[in-house]
Amino acid sequence: MQLSSTRRGARLARLLVVQQLDDWGIPRDGRTASAVAAVVAEFAANAVAHGRTPGRDFAVRLTLTPESVRIEVTDTRPDRLPPEPGRVPELPGPAEESGRGLLLVEALADRWSMESRNPQTKTLWAEVDRPSHHG
Repeated sequence: MQLSSTRRGARLARLLVVQQLDDWGIPRDGRTASAVAAVVAEFAANAVAHGRTPGRDFAVRLTLTPESVRIEVTDTRPDRLPPEPGRVPELPGPAEESGRGLLLVEALADRWSMESRNPQTKTLWAEVDRPSHHG
């Protein structure tokens, strides 16, 4: 789905993803839905805050497999890259207002990374394993 690169678009991404998970039979109050919703919220917020090009939308794609839920958020700033997985900075101080989001992704996603599919965009992706597929 394409969403406006605004705070409202980021909130809508999370709500639409939770609804899709519910439609797929993944309980809203379960671990998988909670983790996916948090990852989408972070990726969408980053797309709006750091990946925004005026007048261009960001995209969210959700894929369900028997093993996991895959989240992809594509924005229009391939020049603004997040830290690599496993290299997310330490937790910021209590007075800092940002810098915790990718730590949350590290904690909740079983795998995540970034890829560039074309010169105009970048895609952050994450996979959250479904309960029957955890170690």
